[in-house]
Amino acid sequence: MVFLPSKDLPPLPHIPDDVPICDFMLDERFGRFPLGYSRDPFTCGLTGRSYSWLDVRDRVDYLSRALAKEFGWHPNQGTEWDKVVGAFLLNTIDSLPLFWSVHRLAGVVTPANAAYSAAELAYQLDNSKAKALFTCLPLLDTALEAADKVGIPRNRVYLVDVPPQVAKGAKAQGNFKTLEQFIKEGQSLPKLEKIQWGPGEGARRTAFLCYSSGTSGLPKGVMISHRNVIANSIQIATFETPYRESLSTIQSKLDNEPYCAIALDLLPQSHIYALVYICHAGPYRGDQVIVLPRFELKAFLETVQKFRITELFLVPPIIINMLRNKDLLRQYDMSSVKCMFTGAAPLGAETAKELHEVFPKWAIRQGYGLTETATVVCSTSPMDIWFGSSGNLLPGVEARIVDADGKEVIEYDKPGELVIRSPSVVLGYLNNEKATKETFFDGWMRTGDIAMIRVSPKKTEHVFIVDRIKELIKVKGMQVAPAELEAHLLDHPAVADCAVIGVPDEAAGEIPKAFVVKSPAAGNDDDAATTAAIMKHVQDHKARHKWLKGGIEYVDVIPKSPSGKILRRLLRDREREKRRAAGGKL
Repeated sequence: MVFLPSKDLPPLPHIPDDVPICDFMLDERFGRFPLGYSRDPFTCGLTGRSYSWLDVRDRVDYLSRALAKEFGWHPNQGTEWDKVVGAFLLNTIDSLPLFWSVHRLAGVVTPANAAYSAAELAYQLDNSKAKALFTCLPLLDTALEAADKVGIPRNRVYLVDVPPQVAKGAKAQGNFKTLEQFIKEGQSLPKLEKIQWGPGEGARRTAFLCYSSGTSGLPKGVMISHRNVIANSIQIATFETPYRESLSTIQSKLDNEPYCAIALDLLPQSHIYALVYICHAGPYRGDQVIVLPRFELKAFLETVQKFRITELFLVPPIIINMLRNKDLLRQYDMSSVKCMFTGAAPLGAETAKELHEVFPKWAIRQGYGLTETATVVCSTSPMDIWFGSSGNLLPGVEARIVDADGKEVIEYDKPGELVIRSPSVVLGYLNNEKATKETFFDGWMRTGDIAMIRVSPKKTEHVFIVDRIKELIKVKGMQVAPAELEAHLLDHPAVADCAVIGVPDEAAGEIPKAFVVKSPAAGNDDDAATTAAIMKHVQDHKARHKWLKGGIEYVDVIPKSPSGKILRRLLRDREREKRRAAGGKL
């Protein structure tokens, strides 16, 4: 049985497949909210520096001209894979103009997590075959180390400005060209020829190469087309039209202007959640995005109060942090907030209810999506909130539930793997035909998540995510691939064999735990010394969210199938039983 979006939703408009993202975002001909009525798209939450849409349009134009000269690129020559640019940045108001400038040249942007180590960044740059790298002063040392590893020359590493509060007086050791210098140079360069694409070309060409572990294995480059991002932006806008029209009616009575949100972006712009939902769908419908480089509770609360934020986009660990600091929350005016959306990891019904008790006027919403669906599949309507649910299917999304025997589930409240078809489902994994075939088939995508469809008190179909087939660990909404950590652990002389699973954590959702078979090289070292050495091995080479904060447990053997595949399910069952016996205190 195929589950469909509600018939009460507005119909999905035409999704263009022959335009690049930059034109879709900057040209009203493709359905965006009128530029003249839109708020400034990007404003720095620390300095107040802001770009209007005219500013953004000019900056994209000038920057793309200068990049074309710098790299010898032409909008209508070569393939997108000749024009791959890495972006290793903290959140800035220049990120999206930079990305759209690369798209203006029909190139690809591969955004990397700012928490990456040099080795992790080098893996992405090498796998994507990036020709250049944009970074910022706080990340420059890591960026240079990674660039050196993969052969990107120093004159192809560029700097993007960050606020003084973030730079903290840091100076570049060397002469690195800046984004602002490119823009100044581009003002005197000739205009570029417009991109000339035929029907379907926007659906075939990759715009973003984001890295995901998919259902298993090492991180893979997810090829996200221009049409994928355009489609999900339109799907989100269409789904939320009834709610926003109700707010527009109220707003028009107050000041005779249509409603446009003031949204806060403190989530990484390298992550698909912020990249598409906050930084594309929001500005497309006229919203203003207040940008913070990272989450810090006091800075977050000050920004909400100062800019009168109306929509919050958060993840469960931030919500838990807020609830642990209720006395601090009371010191700030949060009355402007109308709506809070959470994603990237499940928000439990109990936590949602607790937040509702603190902020009863907020519409507390939750959504579900993946990098491979670029991004949102289902979302809570503010007019149909059911705590614990991931909401209703967006327009254009079709869903199937498939049980362990491969049979389609046709009943409500019966779990199975969630399989999705949507115009936002991506092209596949870069240079990984095996993983692509395992995940994508006939326009459908296997999510690796266990879900069930339930009927809400308002008689609408809601998606509940109840478990996960795939082995991915989600730490504060960020992905950790067990296979990546296992491969690294095996490099340590004390480790003969190992397996990594996720274990529950109140603050982070999950944290990695390793099961290790000690090697003869470990000798008679006590477990504490061996553990400290292995922990340091991970901490020296991996981003903080990949550290083994769930601990290390020594075992005699790692359970495996006859083919040699690690049976992580048995380790998870063992861990679950251990925690149950301890009363959940571990």
